Amino acid sequence: MLVIGEATQLREMISYWRKEGDSIGLVPTMGFLHEGHLSLVSAARKQNKKVIVSIFVNPLQFGPNEDFDTYPRNAERDVELLDKAGCDVIFMPDARTFYGNSFQSHVEVENLSKILIGEFRPGHFRGVTTVCAKLFNIVMPDRVYFGQKDFQQVAVIRQMVHDLNFPLEINMLPIVREPSGLAMSSRNALLTSEQKQQATALSAAVKTGNETFENGVHDARLIEAAARKVIEQHAPGFTIAYVVVVDAKTLSLVLDKAKDSDVLLVEAYADKVRLYDNIVLSN
Repeated sequence: MLVIGEATQLREMISYWRKEGDSIGLVPTMGFLHEGHLSLVSAARKQNKKVIVSIFVNPLQFGPNEDFDTYPRNAERDVELLDKAGCDVIFMPDARTFYGNSFQSHVEVENLSKILIGEFRPGHFRGVTTVCAKLFNIVMPDRVYFGQKDFQQVAVIRQMVHDLNFPLEINMLPIVREPSGLAMSSRNALLTSEQKQQATALSAAVKTGNETFENGVHDARLIEAAARKVIEQHAPGFTIAYVVVVDAKTLSLVLDKAKDSDVLLVEAYADKVRLYDNIVLSN
């Protein structure tokens, strides 16, 4: 396994792979890897000849009062985990060389980027789509892998890929959870023990929402209310940003009756630590 920091060097290797007819899977990450990330690497390994994992804490997707400086990092451990997971190349660029001194171009998905998470984090998804566009142009992967925990992010990136005709396939894999049910996230490391215990209310909430749907209650507002009540009761230290039932593709709010394949999305935060969870509704 190689660790590469320069885009030019990575492209030279990819050019060689392409001449050999190798398919390429890309797993974009911000590092501080956990089993959720490794499940993406495993899927990429099964479907591609070569696997590249990018590790880059992207400054463009953090607001001025967010947790860029405190975002957990452990590059040495990440390299060890990816070596064992069968990764071929880790792309670990430096922000200054990745963007350069005169960077001034951005990619933005207008509507999907401004709702839900985008309403609370203006500019966040512009940073996400810009870094992904650069990564896709550098790596030119056949397939890219993301986790369902970041459902809105995947929807935004899929829209960008469609609109800009990127010749690649976006794969979204199921949420990997801790034994408590908490969705695995690098940001979980920033929680206190009490906050982490309360954070399990998010997974309990989406589960309750789906159980409500399974029990024949399809009114979207009632499903949301059932989920919200769980967070309010079991996570008093968290602030709820939203609990909503949305269309899986457009992320538009379901105004009346929920149906199979609609998604219950929740976001809540303690201090500056924002956590997300979701479930695709099904009977």
